[in-house]
Amino acid sequence: MSINEKELLAETIRHYNLKGWSPATATNYSFKDTGGTIWVSRSGVDKSQFSASDFITVDSNGTATGEFAHMKPSAETLIHCVIYELFPETKVIIHSHSIYPILISAVLGTQISFEGYEIQKGFDGQTTHENYIDIPIFENTQDMQNFKEVMTEEAKRIQQHAFIIRKHGTYAWGKNLFEAKRHLETLDYLCQCEWMLKNA
Repeated sequence: MSINEKELLAETIRHYNLKGWSPATATNYSFKDTGGTIWVSRSGVDKSQFSASDFITVDSNGTATGEFAHMKPSAETLIHCVIYELFPETKVIIHSHSIYPILISAVLGTQISFEGYEIQKGFDGQTTHENYIDIPIFENTQDMQNFKEVMTEEAKRIQQHAFIIRKHGTYAWGKNLFEAKRHLETLDYLCQCEWMLKNA
């Protein structure tokens, strides 16, 4: 990712904060540069003020490296590392605490399913609204090693470049920032439609 692309991701973070998707400094974001190095958003930063200089490098285990070795990344950094490992084409990962996926996850089981929505084509590989698609809902946990194991075991269920963590938030990713945003926003829109339809 170039300097300009890093600026664009920082701008996206600020934009999503304005939408209310990063309350109380919540959420984390990352990208993999052309050399394969993982950069993640620094923990505890006010997302309304987030800048390109607020990314730090980590290794494949989520440990800060190089000039950032003295810093402590978000506890959820390992989730990013696992996504890069399981889905090697991934270059950008974004995380949201938007309310509708969280509400949906509070009342459903292990997945949410969609059918017939035109916006489903926002997921890479989907070419028609007629398909029936599932998004996994994983249990929230503070044990990241356990979550890594769950993700690895359930990788085949993750078909749409996104999943929801119950009462926590959404992770989405793509081969570039545009694609990652599209996946996140597609899922958020679908969750909002389903929630409003079921609670009309």
